[in-house]
Amino acid sequence: RPTKLFRHFSPIFPVRDLALALAHYSTLGFETHADEGGEHYGFANREGMGVHLATDHDLDPATNSTATYLYVLDADALYEEWSRPGIAGTTRPVRSTPYRMREGAHIDPDGNLIRFGSLLQE
Repeated sequence: RPTKLFRHFSPIFPVRDLALALAHYSTLGFETHADEGGEHYGFANREGMGVHLATDHDLDPATNSTATYLYVLDADALYEEWSRPGIAGTTRPVRSTPYRMREGAHIDPDGNLIRFGSLLQE
């Protein structure tokens, strides 16, 4: 068996409207595109990381519990980027944690949660 089996990991976020979700992730700096067929499945990629977006017309953002964690080099810089005017959804401020991380979060318009964090500097 090869010593490394995993190559990439991509969460799948449910979205009510694929075109709107792709536009939203573009504002977050992701390169986006719809799958062939165009309205049911898409991709948002940035710096080798990405999420898949799958249409779910019955999705209720208030009850959506889909989440992922994104390790970044500078959580404060990402917060500044994702909280600028014109970014939909909610970006929560970064805070220091007891487990030595700086963490923030972004909740997209469909209720998908991206928690992000970077190691506290000594």
